[in-house]
Amino acid sequence: MVTARRGHPEVPVAWLKEEWRKRGLLKSIQLTSAGCIGPCDLPNVVCITTGEGSTWIGNIDRNEHYQALLTWAVQSKTAGALAPLPREFRDKLFSPFETRDQPHAAECRQAR
Repeated sequence: MVTARRGHPEVPVAWLKEEWRKRGLLKSIQLTSAGCIGPCDLPNVVCITTGEGSTWIGNIDRNEHYQALLTWAVQSKTAGALAPLPREFRDKLFSPFETRDQPHAAECRQAR
């Protein structure tokens, strides 16, 4: 993975958009990704938005993470319900509306 500005790994935005479109995921699982989409102290953030709410994941630093997100989204679409997020994201979940010392709403939602 190429290093982007500020020394953070590059986010493969064009690849993600194309894969989401090709696989028909746009109507069921929205994915927003960037080097910074709000909490800029946390690099490489994605926000997954579904009918159940939003889940924020930060510090995504490998191409394998983006591939795992795509695989998860396809599995969720096929099943007609959200699958649990892959294990590698559990320690990367956060809420942009809470301090890091507070419990994370996203972790609680994913643990159900």
